[in-house]
Amino acid sequence: MTYSILIVDDNIAIKESVEEYLKILKYDVKSASNADKALEILNSFEADIVLTDIMMQGMDGLELTRKIKKQYDIDVMVMTGYSAEYLYEEAVQAGASDFIFKPFRFEELDLRINRVLREASFKKERAKLLKKLEKLAIIDALTGLYNSRHFFSQIKTEINRHNRYSHALSLLILDIDFFKKYNDTWGHLGEDEVLMRIEKTIKSCMRSMDTAYRYGGEEFAILLPETGLQRACVVGARIKDSISSQIFEPEPGKKASVTVSLGATELVEGEDFKSLINRSDKALYKSKDTGRNKLTYIVSKS
Repeated sequence: MTYSILIVDDNIAIKESVEEYLKILKYDVKSASNADKALEILNSFEADIVLTDIMMQGMDGLELTRKIKKQYDIDVMVMTGYSAEYLYEEAVQAGASDFIFKPFRFEELDLRINRVLREASFKKERAKLLKKLEKLAIIDALTGLYNSRHFFSQIKTEINRHNRYSHALSLLILDIDFFKKYNDTWGHLGEDEVLMRIEKTIKSCMRSMDTAYRYGGEEFAILLPETGLQRACVVGARIKDSISSQIFEPEPGKKASVTVSLGATELVEGEDFKSLINRSDKALYKSKDTGRNKLTYIVSKS
């Protein structure tokens, strides 16, 4: 991998000698004689490191460092021959990753650049790992849907958004009918096939702004922002009908089908997330109690 470095120094001799040395080391190098030119170059040059002098005409290297760190994810190394006037702490506070005093040996500069690059690589890998772990913490491993932990977080967020902007918010909760019997008959592999097929069905009926969750073992929840109850019921009915029309093959030559029951509600003014979920659950259980394979809605909190 070729790394890119931007050199910023108004001392032409130093700038050109450092540029020549770094090119010999196979870095992709550009240079600027002042901070303003450096910022202009960064608009089109993806530098991994900016190597800047502190004492320059116009904007100094510390101010340049602050501007770079505010706008870009780029490491900055600062150079100076004024050790008494500019301290290491000042450079670090400005956002610099390293600090080197002039005159320096090129070998020392190379070592420091490599250290900064190693640390940057480590930070990026750690950030990727943390992001992956965060994603795993909110994703159901089997279906790929968000899990109940994320559901409770997101429903609070959506209610807060409703309170700010008065946009409609609806909730669907669906449960697979007689799923224990299906599992007892066909085992976990047959159960997994159903859960994954239902996940695909739900996603095919959602808009990009809607979010679906594996709420429990065989329960799913769908949050529909900016959606009134009538529209939510249309989505729920489409999901219900699509699932009931599908044929599963839990074993070669064996065919089976499943149905789902749903509860639908729309958030009412002053309602909290617990009340909204409870109303959806009540609507779901009413669907169960009155025959299953149906959708029931409850309009108000009373």
